[in-house]
Amino acid sequence: MSDSGVVIVGGGSAGLATAGVLVRAGVRTTVVEQRATLGGAFHRQPAGAAKPVAISASARRRFEGLMRGISSPLLRLRTSSIFLGVDGDHNVLVEDRALGVVEKLRAGAIILAVGAVEKVSPVPGWELPGVSTAGGLQVMMKETGMAPEGRVLLAGNGPLLVALAAQMIRLGHPPVAIVEAGNPVAAPFEALGLLAHAGLLREAAGYAFNVLTSSVPWKRASRLVRIDRADGRLAARVRHAGGHEEVIVADRIALHDGIRENDIGLPSRSTDRRPFILRAGDCRQALGVLAAVADGERAGAEAAALLSGCTAALSRFEQRIGKQIAAQALLARLFAPVIAPLPLADLPDEAVLCRCEGRTVGDLRALLAVRDGLSGREVKHNGRFAMGSCQGRFCAANTAALMAKLRPDMPTPRPEDLTGRRWPVRPVSISALVGATSDHKTNDQEVKS
Repeated sequence: MSDSGVVIVGGGSAGLATAGVLVRAGVRTTVVEQRATLGGAFHRQPAGAAKPVAISASARRRFEGLMRGISSPLLRLRTSSIFLGVDGDHNVLVEDRALGVVEKLRAGAIILAVGAVEKVSPVPGWELPGVSTAGGLQVMMKETGMAPEGRVLLAGNGPLLVALAAQMIRLGHPPVAIVEAGNPVAAPFEALGLLAHAGLLREAAGYAFNVLTSSVPWKRASRLVRIDRADGRLAARVRHAGGHEEVIVADRIALHDGIRENDIGLPSRSTDRRPFILRAGDCRQALGVLAAVADGERAGAEAAALLSGCTAALSRFEQRIGKQIAAQALLARLFAPVIAPLPLADLPDEAVLCRCEGRTVGDLRALLAVRDGLSGREVKHNGRFAMGSCQGRFCAANTAALMAKLRPDMPTPRPEDLTGRRWPVRPVSISALVGATSDHKTNDQEVKS
């Protein structure tokens, strides 16, 4: 069994900021990161010999600062490793995916910094090959240093679409179009509020300049409503604010409708007994990379104080986070959808809700047709909703919302009713778990001695 003062789950901006604070406070720290490199989604590093995607100077300086902060003998990195949960003896379970073994770590505190999950509004055809999330496409570009081949359509809602389009333009392969449900240029006076957020304004202005000075159509106040197969390609039906529609043919479509906290299956915050459990960054509140850094530093200071039995002074972090809350609220107003997504209850029966298992709106309607209805857990076990590899990260919220619409006579379900709170957090091989239990007697002897 390995011993660590604090285990941080996630090597993105929040996790690295947390680790920097802890090692400066003299606390032994382990960072568990599922990928082979650090950086998270925003600071994703290229794989192998791939050329890095160009980023802003401020983003580069931010990541360099985070990496300098963790340069300490007190820090141990565990890359290509997955946090599975906490066992009955309060050990942190970590699977080394390269070796296929599960190791137990002793920790006085666990800090969860696992980032955010993209939100996507389901449309008929979104499960077709060639359709992905915009964030997934961006990660692929950052790892390979290349934009995808063929005609690429970006569709949905939010500033990530503009950032992704700008990065594709810089790589010499612009998207065929951007379909944006909002109209962020319609309120120029409100946009002046970005002057209070200099860092965010610099990055946003750079991305917007790339898009507006290119030949890429930016179809604002428009919504993708359906995807079909057409002669080996994808035909995206787009509805505009005026009511008229058009079809855009693409080889690949990237969807995005914002982000939310990636908290599926994770333990709740707990500071009344060890190991203390805290959350940091977008895992606690999805506010973007600048807030993630500030919140990571907050979590590091709080954990160090808890371990020493002191009370942390967190007001300075809260002020920085509050500023980012205001910035994200401003962006939400600027990108407020002009055209709302199709209500879940209005989706046709063949529309897929759970992409992992291919479960449809019609499947859910059939399940709920019984007189007494079904609970979220029963829908999961009888219909395999939220049962796939994503464990409900993408479908649980939509499934629960549609259940409430279809059976208003039943208690309102929550996404947690489908996903539950359980260990392991991620799927793990039986052989790895067997290896983890093989040293149980040795651990007992160590505790007794």
